[in-house]
Amino acid sequence: MDLSQIYEFPVKEFFKQPRSLFGAGAHESAGPEAAAMGLKHVLFVTSGLRGTGIIDNCKKNFEDAGVSVTVYDKVESNPKDYNVMDSYKAFSEGGCDGFVSIGGGSSHDTTKGARVVAAHDGRNVNEFQAVNASEKLDNPAHIAINTTVGTGSETTPAYVITDLSSPNAPHKWVGFDRAAITTLAINDPILCMTQPPEYVAYTGFDTMAHASECYVGRVQHPSTTPIALSAVKMVSDSLREATYNPRNYEAMEKMVWAQYIAAQAFSTGLLGILHSLSHAVCAYYDIHHGLNNGVGLPRVWTYNQPAAPDKYADIAGAMGVDTRNMTTAQAADAAIEEVIRLVKDCGCPENWGQVGEYPKTRMGKGWYEGKTNASIQSDDDELQKMAEHMMGDLCTPGNPRDLTVEGAKEILRDCMYDGMEVKTGNGHRQAIWGVSPQEGRMSFAGSDPQPKS
Repeated sequence: MDLSQIYEFPVKEFFKQPRSLFGAGAHESAGPEAAAMGLKHVLFVTSGLRGTGIIDNCKKNFEDAGVSVTVYDKVESNPKDYNVMDSYKAFSEGGCDGFVSIGGGSSHDTTKGARVVAAHDGRNVNEFQAVNASEKLDNPAHIAINTTVGTGSETTPAYVITDLSSPNAPHKWVGFDRAAITTLAINDPILCMTQPPEYVAYTGFDTMAHASECYVGRVQHPSTTPIALSAVKMVSDSLREATYNPRNYEAMEKMVWAQYIAAQAFSTGLLGILHSLSHAVCAYYDIHHGLNNGVGLPRVWTYNQPAAPDKYADIAGAMGVDTRNMTTAQAADAAIEEVIRLVKDCGCPENWGQVGEYPKTRMGKGWYEGKTNASIQSDDDELQKMAEHMMGDLCTPGNPRDLTVEGAKEILRDCMYDGMEVKTGNGHRQAIWGVSPQEGRMSFAGSDPQPKS
C-alpha cells in the first residue's frame, strides 16, 4: 500500500464508535445484553485474570441470563497469532455465536482478530495486517468488558497482533479495520480496581501515549485534538493516585475515562513513533506494551519536540506546569521534565535493561526462539532490525517529525541503556539531548555503556 500521501495530505477517516456502557456495576449488564442480542453461546476470551474472581462472576452473569459460556483463557501479553487462531478454534468447535473479551488490550485484540478470522472461514490472522483489510464485514457479535486503564481497544477499530509463524517473524503488526469495531463496550471502574499497581501504571502510560501522540501528530482537527489534550490532563492528575491507591474510585474512574477518550481521539487522529517503537520492542523482547511506552515517552517527546514545540508547551500546561512566564521552548522542555517525573513516580524502569521479571511475560532476548534468558542487551544488529520494524509500522506516518533508520536506532539505544535524568538549561532543547540536532545524534542524559557507533 502506498502511504506516501498521508505525510502531506492526510485524509481523515472517521470510524463509528460502538455502543458503550460506563460506570460502577456496568459489567453486570453484559449477560442480559448478550441475551437481548439473541446470543445463545458465547466464547469468553481472556488471560484468566486469576485471583480476581471476575471470570467466574461474569460466567454466572451470562448463564443466569440464559447464555451458555465456553472459556478460552490462554491470551498472552502482546497477543500472539496462535492466541487468535486458538480462540477462533475454540469458538468454532464450541458452536459459539458471539465473543466476549474480558481484560485489557490483549484480550480485546485477540478477540478482534478471531472475529475477522471467523468471518473469513478460518484464514490466518496475519493476512489482515493493513487498513480495512477485511473482505467480509459480517462478523460475530463482540462484547468487550474492560478491566484496565489503558489501550482503549474496546472502543477502537485497531488491534495489534504478534506474528510468530510467518517468514516476517517476529513482527508485531497493526490492523485498523472497520470490521474489528466491537458491538458493545463496557467500562466498569470497579473491575479496574483489581489490577496490581504496576499494571495500573503501565496501562496508564499507554493512555498517555495515545493522548499525547494524537495531540502532537500530523492529523490535526477539532473533533479529536482537544479530546486528546483532555486525556493528557486526566492521566497527569489521576495516575499516581490510581496506581498507589487503587481503591480510590474517583481516581480510577478518571483513568478509565482518560483511556476511553484518548482511544476515541486516536481512532481518527492516529498515533506516532512511540507506538512504532513499542511494537518493535514487544516483537523482540515481549515487554509489556505500556511499560515500553513509559520508557519511551520522554525520549520520543524529545525527538518530536522541534516539530511541534507549541503542542508540547500545551501539554506542559495540561500536566499542571505554570507556563505563563516561559517561552514556548521552555514550556516544551518542562513537558518532558513533567512526564519523566510521572513515569518515575509510578515506578517505571528508566530503561529496558532495568526491567525485571513480572507476571504473564516471557520477556528477554530470544524469547521468540524459546530461550529463557530474561536479560535485555541489544547489539547493533538487533537495534537495526527493530529500527527497520519501526520504519514499516502503520503508526509511523502519523508522527509529527519524519523518522530515519538512524534516528530510530538512536532512540532505541537510549531507551535500552540510558537514564531518565533531564538536565535543562536556559530552556534550550540541546540541554536535554547530549548533542545538537544538527549533528544528527542523540544521547539522553545519563549513563551510556553502549558505544554510539
